[in-house]
Amino acid sequence: MEIDNNVLAHLGGVHKIYGARSALAGVDLELRGGQVLALLGANGAGKTTAIGVLLGLVEPDRGEAGLFGMAPRSLAARRRIGVMLQSAELPEAARVGELLELTCSYYPDPCPVEECVSLAGLDGLLQRPYGKLSGGQQRRVQFALALCGRPRVLFLDEPTTGLDIEARQGLWRAIRELVGRGCAVLLTTHYLEEAEALADRVCVLQDGLVVADGSMEAIRARVSRRRVRCVSALDPTSVALWPHVLAAFRDGSRLDITADVAEPVVRQLLDMDPDAGELEVSRAGLADAFIELTRESLSAGAARIDELPLRATATREAA
Repeated sequence: MEIDNNVLAHLGGVHKIYGARSALAGVDLELRGGQVLALLGANGAGKTTAIGVLLGLVEPDRGEAGLFGMAPRSLAARRRIGVMLQSAELPEAARVGELLELTCSYYPDPCPVEECVSLAGLDGLLQRPYGKLSGGQQRRVQFALALCGRPRVLFLDEPTTGLDIEARQGLWRAIRELVGRGCAVLLTTHYLEEAEALADRVCVLQDGLVVADGSMEAIRARVSRRRVRCVSALDPTSVALWPHVLAAFRDGSRLDITADVAEPVVRQLLDMDPDAGELEVSRAGLADAFIELTRESLSAGAARIDELPLRATATREAA
């Protein structure tokens, strides 16, 4: 199947103000076929507002939004998208199969129910009332409902919240399959490893502004951090005080160090602990890039990342 990599959804210079607060301040965004765009940001960064504008649920004060070259509110545009928001209110007494059949009936060329079931991992659940499902099972039903119209653009807002590891990986496989067919996916997530595993591009919002927009590799390249991991008995609180070390913590028997330069840290590590083993040096990941890109706003108290699943670290500042 030939993938249409044209721009399928876009925001152009979008502003949205609520009272004295600017939720979006000139946001530009493009989403292309066969692409996963991860929209990241702390709470209140503007992610939900940006999605609302793209879906036609929020009217921008300035700028424009488009889906397939049409107004987001047009029926023709809406029939070509799928949406999975953070929460959904569905009739609890309805069986899963009934919900899928009803939703498919809204579209002129729906996706077969059995295909939605397969992609969402709902085998054996079709006769179950929605209200009797676990939270993770309900999220998978919501994902299946978003697929009923054969969407060319899929909006996934925190799609794997409440899923166990196996279900999360199953959803990742389904997303990759849909992207391989040419579907465009706009993903918001607090799981940075999820964005790193799925996204081709990353857009980071901070206080309604785009502070970074580019490929995954380009976003990582914005920071020069290195990660040093080894088996060592050294105290991470003491290691955090070394020159060039930004953070250190223990993960079982392993010592995990984030540094701005790796070589002098490795030399000091081997000097302090000649028995250190299984030494690994790698470039910092998306979590480090995200923190670096939002550092100024975070230090000013303008944003929060308390819901991001980052492990607690012993830092030089904390020490």
